[in-house]
Amino acid sequence: MHGHGGYDSDFSDDEQGGGSSKKRKKTVEDELLLTKPFQKEKYGKVAHKQVAADLLDREEARNRRFHLIAMDAYQRHTKFVNDYILYYGGKREDFKRLGENDKTDLDVIRENHRFLWNEEDEADMTWEKRLAKKYYDKLFKEYCIADLSRYKENKFGFRWRIEKEVISGKGQFFCGNKCCDEKEGLKSWEVNFGYTEHGEKRNALVKLRLCQECSFKLNFHHRRKEIKSTKKRSKTKTESDESPHKNSRSSSSEEASQGKDEGHSSSKRSEDSRNRNAGEEDSASDSELWKGPLPETDEKSQPIGVLPACMSVRELDALERAAMWVMGIERAVMEPSLQPDIWSFCCCCCCF
Repeated sequence: MHGHGGYDSDFSDDEQGGGSSKKRKKTVEDELLLTKPFQKEKYGKVAHKQVAADLLDREEARNRRFHLIAMDAYQRHTKFVNDYILYYGGKREDFKRLGENDKTDLDVIRENHRFLWNEEDEADMTWEKRLAKKYYDKLFKEYCIADLSRYKENKFGFRWRIEKEVISGKGQFFCGNKCCDEKEGLKSWEVNFGYTEHGEKRNALVKLRLCQECSFKLNFHHRRKEIKSTKKRSKTKTESDESPHKNSRSSSSEEASQGKDEGHSSSKRSEDSRNRNAGEEDSASDSELWKGPLPETDEKSQPIGVLPACMSVRELDALERAAMWVMGIERAVMEPSLQPDIWSFCCCCCCF
């Protein structure tokens, strides 16, 4: 306000100019302190093309990483193969892998399977052998399943049963031939199975349950050992034990036949004696009939001096006192002055 009322000052412009310069210095110093060493300079104008390209690449890489993490291994592999063919050229057939050397678990078990495992086989165990041993432990080794298709060549194939065959009864209640399901007429056979395994010859005793036709195939060249039940064996033993008794019975029957002729003459005599005995029995039965009440008889008491043998000392004392009491009564009857003594004695006897 220059020239209006005398309120202006000559030093006002200088003070205002000095304060603004100080403020500018402070802002510059503060910016220098706040800037970080890795921070890029700010562009006051339009950004450079390289900066925009870097930002786009960074954003695209972030999106690509997110998509790759969301894929599984096979999808990721196919994407890389397609990108390689797209950028560098080539054929897709060149990337197909050969499956000749591929092996499944079943192939590994077939290569390392053994019909019977020994301690020597379990010495050096690889993962393939451990897998085959684990499968072997799950098999049921009571009866075998047989392949009799080449029985005329005297060649047979045997394997152990699995869980489904045990539940269904195959090999025990049904015929053990893999192509037969017969139920009736089954027989048990014990076979010495000789086989070669991993270049080594081995033998094993196995049991089979076969029908009549399959048993004929098994015994086509020579007969195998048949396993019979224990019940039949016990019956044969009992029959052998009873055989001497039968012989003794036969000898006794021969002796009886010889004695029949001798006793034929005595049979008539025995019949006569039987008739006489029958007459006597009839007379006895007549005498047993009721013919009135029995005549009365006077029952005589046993003499006093006779005592039973099995009596205790206490009973003997009681009998002696009773005898004395009877003698006291007789004296009282004869002599009336002794009656008070009788009552006292009687009391003692009753209390006893």
